[in-house]
Amino acid sequence: MAKAADALAGPAPDCDLCPRLVAFRRDNRKAHPDWFNGAVPAFGPATAEILVVGLAPGLQGANRTARPFTGDYAGVLLYPTLLKFGLAKGTYGADRGDGLTLVNSRITNAVRCVPPENKPTPAEQKTCRDFLIAEIAALPRLKAILALGRIAHDAAITTLGQRKAAFPFAHGALHRIKDGLLLADSYHCSRYNVNTGVLTIEMFEKVVAGLLKAIG
Repeated sequence: MAKAADALAGPAPDCDLCPRLVAFRRDNRKAHPDWFNGAVPAFGPATAEILVVGLAPGLQGANRTARPFTGDYAGVLLYPTLLKFGLAKGTYGADRGDGLTLVNSRITNAVRCVPPENKPTPAEQKTCRDFLIAEIAALPRLKAILALGRIAHDAAITTLGQRKAAFPFAHGALHRIKDGLLLADSYHCSRYNVNTGVLTIEMFEKVVAGLLKAIG
């Protein structure tokens, strides 16, 4: 039980495995001492059947609030959608203390620390992958992963020991991976994707609805 709890806890807030991210975090701490500025923990119960995987914490979002997709635009689409489909309870207030809770779902990131220009390097993705591997292994009821964006998709595929060429990223795709685990793809719910029409509310809701139907 303790081992599973450690895996779900993820890296320590002051994780020092990636020198570039540590330096960036240090600079942010000087500029914004009231922000979290650390490796952001996952959010949601260990009994979740659905794991939402994003890219990395946003500078003024999770890096500030210490909760994935909280405080920046991406959460404005993600959390209301989870609420609509019964995967969350409460009211999203863009704040870790808003009282919102997740139901049968959990949210994490492929890279736990905010990267410069929101672009983690391949080496940083590889280093942080061990935490995603441990987290997935520690979720006993996991049935599906919802990947938000190509990098999150690739991280999930590699974490699951599969070849990326066998499971190409495509918005709306539903992949059946080993042991019956499902992987659903969506474009990332970023402000840029929404403002440019790459991703609409209807498109995102359709992905979530399809995934829930698939897992029964």
